[in-house]
Amino acid sequence: MSAKSIPLTVAKGIIPDPVRAGLARGWKIVDAAQLDTDRTLEADVVIVGSGAGGGVTAEILTLAGLRVLIVEEGALRSSSDFRMREADAYPGLYQESAARQTLDKGIKILQGRTVGGSTTVNWTSSFRTPAPTLDYWAEHFGLDGYDSETLAPWFAMMEARLHVGDWQAPPNENNDLLKRGADKLGIKSGFIRRNVNGCWNLGYCGMGCPTNAKQSMLVTTIPSALDHGATLVTRARAERFVLRGGRADELLCSALGADGVAPTGRVLRLRAKHFVVAGGAINSPALLMRSGAPDPHRLLGKRTFLHPTLISAGIFPQRVDAWAGAPQTVYSDHFLHTAPIDGAIGYKLEAPPLHPVLLSTTLNGFGQGHAALMQQFPHIQGMLALLRDGFHDQSAGGAVQLKDGAGVLDYPLNDFLWDGARRALLTMAEIQFAAGARAVRPAHETAREYASWNEAKREIAALPQQLHMTRVASAHVMGGCTMAGDERRGVTAPDGRYRGLANLSVHDGSLFPTSIGANPQLSIYGITARLASVLAASLTGKPALRVSASA
Repeated sequence: MSAKSIPLTVAKGIIPDPVRAGLARGWKIVDAAQLDTDRTLEADVVIVGSGAGGGVTAEILTLAGLRVLIVEEGALRSSSDFRMREADAYPGLYQESAARQTLDKGIKILQGRTVGGSTTVNWTSSFRTPAPTLDYWAEHFGLDGYDSETLAPWFAMMEARLHVGDWQAPPNENNDLLKRGADKLGIKSGFIRRNVNGCWNLGYCGMGCPTNAKQSMLVTTIPSALDHGATLVTRARAERFVLRGGRADELLCSALGADGVAPTGRVLRLRAKHFVVAGGAINSPALLMRSGAPDPHRLLGKRTFLHPTLISAGIFPQRVDAWAGAPQTVYSDHFLHTAPIDGAIGYKLEAPPLHPVLLSTTLNGFGQGHAALMQQFPHIQGMLALLRDGFHDQSAGGAVQLKDGAGVLDYPLNDFLWDGARRALLTMAEIQFAAGARAVRPAHETAREYASWNEAKREIAALPQQLHMTRVASAHVMGGCTMAGDERRGVTAPDGRYRGLANLSVHDGSLFPTSIGANPQLSIYGITARLASVLAASLTGKPALRVSASA
């Protein structure tokens, strides 16, 4: 069966669509775009966001017997809607049509904006939080209960729930070139675990899984919560909490139109005993800032991290077809360990899938030169270096600000980070040449194709590393609602409760005191599963149910 026929196969019902089946069973869904009057809804718990943190929390609290309402800014889409087309996916499934940027437009940020959040569009890479990161949190942020041993059962629980396991098929050529080049240079690499079940090995994960193999929140925890009585509100933008007496009294939301962007003028008032903020590490701080949440130490929105990511394109004699096959299956952490965690910035290496729009808007050049590069598309291998920010005085991350009421991230790039960028570009070029590349082209405005490692080494060392010259991107946003044992270090306590608001918790990657040095979805799953279970126990007065793989 060809890739082009898969969406039609789904539409014809050959591949079951769990969302359509759930709607037929009577799920409680409120599409705010369809409202013709203002609405007030009540629940025991209102959860803002349906991604990794919100989805896990929704299932655990619902199974504990609580009335849960999930509010999502994006629309409810399903496998029947996923057409494996960038033109459809980016406007429909991503924040700002996949064009979100930092305040100075120096970093492109990819985040999901649909039911399931970024889990619906990520590339399935699943890593537990690295032990050195957790050790750093304990030492510098007082998170003593967040060591690897304590978190291991929670990671194991979510790995079972979401079918996280070793990828059984050989890596595609795009990933295998990373492994072959690293092996030739004596650089240790490994295989990435993935949260998939019955994967068709297509490579279009970033556009929504058309076969429901990706175990995102869209097909796992959200359906489970809805089957157990939760309510989902879609196309509703959380504007602000109404705060009274150290508590969140209600959440005001704007209904959005069919385009999911422009408000219709209708207002939803969501009332609950407890609120959970899980909108992601830009939107969560922004919501709390708009609400005037207590922030006596001026920490809210600060220390927001990105894993600033550098890109290198290797051009090979053979076809690579980097759009085909499981997107990320090989990685190397070698360069995370060549210096102390709080020393010169380290980086993780991975191989991303390449699709025409994603690649063409990332690589430099224009006109005939850019067209000539894209003509080599089948022969291009992509490599990423994710800088591990947050562990050095010169890597304090960015700050979320409000611009016309919306959250925007100001993330300065300084010499400390540029040093890491240069080293990363050199590393990737060396690995690509070792793997047999006939040319390498870093994603940099003044870079060109280099025909040998000696030429690349000389030229990359001389490239000006500066804003808008070096292309930087990120799909990982962390921090901004820092969790810490001391109120002078974080706005949230180790149990996820927001300090100064008795009935509000934060359950997403904005809790992280630093970046983690790995793709963050499994870290969010495990940590929020623990937090949600403790919250369920406190709200019900009885131990929370442990989620099983068949929930």
